[in-house]
Amino acid sequence: MHFHQTQLSNGLQVIAELNPRAQSTAAGFFVRTGSRDETPEVAGVSHFLEHMAFKGDESFTADDINRIFDELGARYNASTSEEVTLFYAAVLPEYLPRTFELLATLMTPSLRQEDFDLEKQVILEEIGMYEDLPGFTAYDHVMQQHFTGHPLGNSILGTTESISALTAEQMRTYHADRYKAGNIILAVAGNTTWDNVRQLAEQHCGDWPAGNPARDTTEAAPRGARFCVPKPSIQQQHVMQLGPAPPSASPLRYAADLLSVIVGDDSGSRLYWDIVDPGYAEAAELSYNDYDGSGTWATYVCSRPEDIRDNLDRVGVIYEEVNRHGVTEEELEQARNKVSARIVLQSERPMGRLASLGGNWLYRNEYRTVEDDLEVVRSLTTADIRNLLDQYPLRQLTTVGVGPLERLDAPAENGSEQPAE
Repeated sequence: MHFHQTQLSNGLQVIAELNPRAQSTAAGFFVRTGSRDETPEVAGVSHFLEHMAFKGDESFTADDINRIFDELGARYNASTSEEVTLFYAAVLPEYLPRTFELLATLMTPSLRQEDFDLEKQVILEEIGMYEDLPGFTAYDHVMQQHFTGHPLGNSILGTTESISALTAEQMRTYHADRYKAGNIILAVAGNTTWDNVRQLAEQHCGDWPAGNPARDTTEAAPRGARFCVPKPSIQQQHVMQLGPAPPSASPLRYAADLLSVIVGDDSGSRLYWDIVDPGYAEAAELSYNDYDGSGTWATYVCSRPEDIRDNLDRVGVIYEEVNRHGVTEEELEQARNKVSARIVLQSERPMGRLASLGGNWLYRNEYRTVEDDLEVVRSLTTADIRNLLDQYPLRQLTTVGVGPLERLDAPAENGSEQPAE
């Protein structure tokens, strides 16, 4: 396994973790742009633009792109989050040059008016589809409530109103501003040579415009809120709660991962044994999400509406116990094993390494091997978890419910949920 790194004259950063024994090669463009980089006038444009990338340019039609990817046997796709738009593909090593050409084409689409008008209807249908998914609706609203006044509260999809009003010219302006070479990282993992990677990057990306647009990464200071989205037609109540957690650049992020596994993994955690296993709720989970400058503890509970208040109080009691007394050595050892196994299993294919490779460089400008990550995980102690909890205790600060209930009652006195002022 060998790591390489360079930067083209236009600012494009190129990184690669190459392994001549691998049976495949994965490549991806990590564009540092997402919903947090949008103004209200273009809400949802990052995700819409991700779709438009597959409409092609003057050399490849939309049909060409999908047909050729399929002919090569590529596994390809794209995604948009609050902070990153990612385009990627994994193929047999001999097909990397042709695959790379298509991936580079996705980064410079023509953005034709007729394609824009057609795809706008697809996006509007997608917004409607996600509004019918209670879990997604809860996530979208809890982010908006928790990060009120902060760009992380921007919706990834936008709204029916914002997408309907968006113009092709606004999208072209956004693309010209955010898809500059200095704002993009090219990552490659698997079986190829560094000379090949550099040659492909120069050939297909060397003439991209230079530039590196700014981003405000001020840490959010959420005040908390409680909000309900009534959906009387569904049977279960879905609740998401957020509290502040370490940002992506924090050295506490590894301890945060372990703590979320101990407290809220979907099996074998405190929430699982105390709430799910006895049958109080269908789901009760805690996850840790890190962003540029901010982070969240994210709690998700799904149960019958009449049980949701008791279940949120049960979560509050568990969080209070963890905040006061930390975790046990036995729990920490089990979490170390779970997290280590996930790191190793994900790393066994180039496609699995691509996300870690690009993410580490994007957020921290660093390269980390699998062994580096395992060493940190194995070195963490209960004192490290204590230090994390002292700085970022588990909280149910912002609460959003989606389901039959029109409102959520205030928590019991011994719960840790903090209502809005």
